[in-house]
Amino acid sequence: MNREALEAAVALAGQAGHAFVATADSQRLPHLAVAGAVSIEAADQVGVTEWFCPGTMANLEDNRRVALVIWDPETDRGYQLLGWVTEVKEQAVIDGYVPEASEQAGPQVERELAIRVGEILRFRQGPHSDEPG
Repeated sequence: MNREALEAAVALAGQAGHAFVATADSQRLPHLAVAGAVSIEAADQVGVTEWFCPGTMANLEDNRRVALVIWDPETDRGYQLLGWVTEVKEQAVIDGYVPEASEQAGPQVERELAIRVGEILRFRQGPHSDEPG
């Protein structure tokens, strides 16, 4: 894996202030979420932190494969990190957590997804060939 591309992707996520996390359930139905923080955790692993919605978390129970897209629309430059979630870490819980209300009230737990990156591809809006980043 290209360490320079990983570092560039995480730096771009910091500049953009967000990244997109794509998951799919056991029936291959896709779901997209937005995450606010991306960090390098190891040579081939990133951490993605957000108050992820129930759809994202349910998908990860069935299918740990993810795509993390980091893209700057101003420059049409970005990366698609393909990999799998190795661990889900709870970072914070809303005071007054009510399990029965989680669907109505929205996410009540901030989580970090530890993602082992298997491949990094260039990403852009214009025509591209999915070349390694």
